[in-house]
Amino acid sequence: MAGSNGIDLPTEFVADGPAVRLVAVTHGEPSAANRAAVARLVEQVAEASDGREVTISFVDASTADVASAVADAADAESVIVPLTLSAGYHVRTGLSFGLERIGAAARLAGELGPDDRLVGILAERLAEAGLDPRDQVLLAAAGSNDPRAVRECFETARRLGHRLGRAVTVGFIAAAIPRLPDAIEMIREVHPGTRIVVAPYLLAPGAFYDSVLAAGADVVASPLIAHGGSAPRGLVDVVLDRYEGVASDRLRFA
Repeated sequence: MAGSNGIDLPTEFVADGPAVRLVAVTHGEPSAANRAAVARLVEQVAEASDGREVTISFVDASTADVASAVADAADAESVIVPLTLSAGYHVRTGLSFGLERIGAAARLAGELGPDDRLVGILAERLAEAGLDPRDQVLLAAAGSNDPRAVRECFETARRLGHRLGRAVTVGFIAAAIPRLPDAIEMIREVHPGTRIVVAPYLLAPGAFYDSVLAAGADVVASPLIAHGGSAPRGLVDVVLDRYEGVASDRLRFA
């Protein structure tokens, strides 16, 4: 099986059954590492999806004709699962408008977060990075012009703080405030000499993760899908749950 950008997915994961269309919405051209990580996630979703057909499409919603991209990826039996962590413009407006414009019968599932399983992965990544009880924790999120998406990132930080038993500050890479470098500077002023450990609230390595590495924190944990690693089972389950939430409605009202 191959995605719309020619990424080969194992053919043994393909079988007859309801289709799952995964639309990866990117901010700019994804890097090779980002594409590879997302492809690994889709492979694992296909393996765990009980014979459903799984395909992948990368959409640069900031410049591309989203409606055309959706038309290429979707058909009447499709459920599009955006591989985005919060409900920003590209999900709530771009893809939704694309579906309406082409008159597709495909359904659009919700974004992946907030979700406690993602919070669990963030906590695991921090532990792998050597988080110490004396450290200050900062959640680095991509950012959005959509207030709901910003609130969802703060909600994820709240849940992570509850899980860790400490406060978690939020810093945004783009489009929202506080910006990540400003958040780091603020923490240094309030807690001088304390190590700052960043939990990137990002799906995979790429340009945004590179920005986090360059922002000036003391330690940066891996994204949800670590470089060269497989996708955590919790992330795979979240993707499948978003699909099932829409697919079950389709069957109920068919």
